[in-house]
Amino acid sequence: MGPGEPLRALQLPTMGIAVGVVASLVAVSFKATIGMAGISLVGLASEDFESLPVIGRVLLPLAGALVIGLVLTRVAAEDRRTGIAHVLDGLRRHQGHLPIKNALVQFFAGAGALAAGLSGGREGPAMHLGATTSSLLAQALRLPADHIRLLVACGAAAAITASFHTPVAAVVFTLEVLMVRWAIGSLIPVILSVAAATAVSRIVLGQTADLVIPQMGFQSVLDLAYLAVGGFAIGAMAAGFTYAVRFLAELDRFPFLARATTAGAITACAAVIVPQVLGVGYDTINTALTGQFVLSTLLLIAVAKVIASAACIGLGLPVGVIGPTLVVGAACGGVLFHLAFAISPESASSPAFYVALGMAAMLAATLRAPLAAIVIVLELTLDPAVMVPAMLIVAIATWTARRVFRQRSVVLAILEAAGLEHPSTDDLTQTRSGSIMERGTPGRKGTR
Repeated sequence: MGPGEPLRALQLPTMGIAVGVVASLVAVSFKATIGMAGISLVGLASEDFESLPVIGRVLLPLAGALVIGLVLTRVAAEDRRTGIAHVLDGLRRHQGHLPIKNALVQFFAGAGALAAGLSGGREGPAMHLGATTSSLLAQALRLPADHIRLLVACGAAAAITASFHTPVAAVVFTLEVLMVRWAIGSLIPVILSVAAATAVSRIVLGQTADLVIPQMGFQSVLDLAYLAVGGFAIGAMAAGFTYAVRFLAELDRFPFLARATTAGAITACAAVIVPQVLGVGYDTINTALTGQFVLSTLLLIAVAKVIASAACIGLGLPVGVIGPTLVVGAACGGVLFHLAFAISPESASSPAFYVALGMAAMLAATLRAPLAAIVIVLELTLDPAVMVPAMLIVAIATWTARRVFRQRSVVLAILEAAGLEHPSTDDLTQTRSGSIMERGTPGRKGTR
């Protein structure tokens, strides 16, 4: 070992920690900006869009979409690409080089869109911002391409854990969704990045979490039968959502202003009947977890959220896909609880049990991230009893969306609609285990 080898060995772990700190601060700042924008627009300190009068629920998303459309019309089409799909494209086609223009669009236009109640999530945007921050830092230091790609993964994982407080799931989610091929040794910077991000987000935001999952219980083996049926239904819902996003994304021949305004109009129409479609919707999830929605309301939320979110995402507004999948999954899980309770009240588990597993199933089927979905449930509930039920519903939902309805990940669907070529690597049957767990340096096959 040469005299400089120990210092070189510390480079990536140190960079991983630095990226984790910076990416988490950016993710927290994005969340805070959404909150401040909401207060300035309509005086809402939280996502309490349901308290708005009908006219407010119509005008707010319409005006927000119109303003975003007018502003971003002046921006080149390639600079309007945002979210997880943009990060994945940057990793695959541009060696992890992510431009700052797209990140600025993501931060300001994304925060404005969510504050105005347009239907979408903030985790995908946060992931984009964390990945771009780490990419720019790596480029400034003139690091090699394999190091840049690794640090982009670090930034993406750090942003996810700062949003969800689920560090292990953040690592797994980044591996599954971004399809990063990591060597075993390369996991160390990612783990350190996630650990640093967790510490920073806890210091800044405290111990409070957006999702508060009550005590759960696995009541009866009948639950497994209910979950199997629910897995098929949620897989079909995920396939429909993915198809709608791709169909609408292919309408990019129309002017962006027209597309943005149409997305705002669709969201506004849905919000007249179902105000829960507005914004990210974590308050809706928390209400569903406690079983406060009736069956008809849950059905309306699931359908309306799919329509409004597909419109906003597919027509090009800079909002994320993760939040909507969780809301739709929560509503589907709530429906499953009502059905289970109607069939056998004494054997039905708690509403939180079905809602949490519904969220995991929808996330897995839409983003093709089954392992991350299972880990998220375990980290959020801290209940190992949900392991087998989560594996069952996640596996069935993912299989249904992929095999029965022939739908790919919504991220790949967005890339395909944009005409960006991408290798078909979202199927585990096409991936050797050795390609996931390699030894050696990043980007190279190690010796065995």
